[in-house]
Amino acid sequence: MQAFAGYLVLLLAMPLAALAVVLPANVYRAQGIAAPDCDGPLQILIFALPAVLIYGAGALLAYRAGGRLHRAVSLICLIVALATLPNIAEAAHELYRNAADGECLG
Repeated sequence: MQAFAGYLVLLLAMPLAALAVVLPANVYRAQGIAAPDCDGPLQILIFALPAVLIYGAGALLAYRAGGRLHRAVSLICLIVALATLPNIAEAAHELYRNAADGECLG
């Protein structure tokens, strides 16, 4: 029963992880416009950090449970968690770029 609840949490968190992977850190640069996006990086981090925590914990717990199915789920969780990391790095870079340029001060 606990495994079913864990898999249900992972399944329900999938849209969160999909948004964390797909959304760009700067919408304007994604469209080809050289303008700062002051809200974009935080919107990415709101989705990406919980996704990394959920799927990272899911990978660890599934791996520790043992068994072939659990190891496969652990690998899938690890792939999802690692897929969000480049977008987190891009969002952090965008935050530092905006802070250094002073364009999003208020």
